[in-house]
Amino acid sequence: MSFAVSVLTMAPEAFPGPLGVSLIGTAWREQGLWTLETVDIRAFSADKRGFLDDTPAGGGPGQVLRADVIAAALDSVERSGRPLLYMSARGRPLTQARVREWAAGPGLIVLCGRFEGVDQRVLDARGFEEVAVGDAVLAGGEAAAMVAIEASVRLVPGVLGAAASLESESFEDGRLEHPQYTRPRTFEGLDIPEVLLSGHHGEIAKWRKAQSEETTRERRPDLWAARLANLQPKGK
Repeated sequence: MSFAVSVLTMAPEAFPGPLGVSLIGTAWREQGLWTLETVDIRAFSADKRGFLDDTPAGGGPGQVLRADVIAAALDSVERSGRPLLYMSARGRPLTQARVREWAAGPGLIVLCGRFEGVDQRVLDARGFEEVAVGDAVLAGGEAAAMVAIEASVRLVPGVLGAAASLESESFEDGRLEHPQYTRPRTFEGLDIPEVLLSGHHGEIAKWRKAQSEETTRERRPDLWAARLANLQPKGK
């Protein structure tokens, strides 16, 4: 059974976007390893004028997507045990650990917000998990949805082919990935590190590990601190 993705959006024309190209696109269009459907939220307005939103309760700028419209759009989709994600700047950060859990399941249902967001009641009533892809605010949830979907789909067995290449990637063991090099040997006066040309696999592995650790310490001290904490013996 393929990994099924349903996206609730006001902009179905934004999809598939980058999800339709390269190996991920091939896995969808040709191999059937995952599926993608979009649900146009606009089709579920009961208002004669097609309104989906209203002014915020308590006042304030902008508009809020109505709970009843979002509920109707969601209820038109077969859930089939799939988690519900709402892409939101106030959500919990997207992590590789969470992505691995999703990739091992039946698929995802992703809600893309617009305006000032979505009425909290439908998020609570239907059990949405709010997810953020970074500390920045976007105009809508579509780009963020593509990030979460791509991160998950690429881990579905068979989509990328080489499982070994996934094991050394950033975040897989609490570290950022080491730098990569390829031909030419010299580029604008910069050489490939000699150890990578030595043929000594043990030394190459040690170098890559050291580079990974140094990069993590410098760029993501939060990840490095969490890794050190996880390496501490229990009870210490």
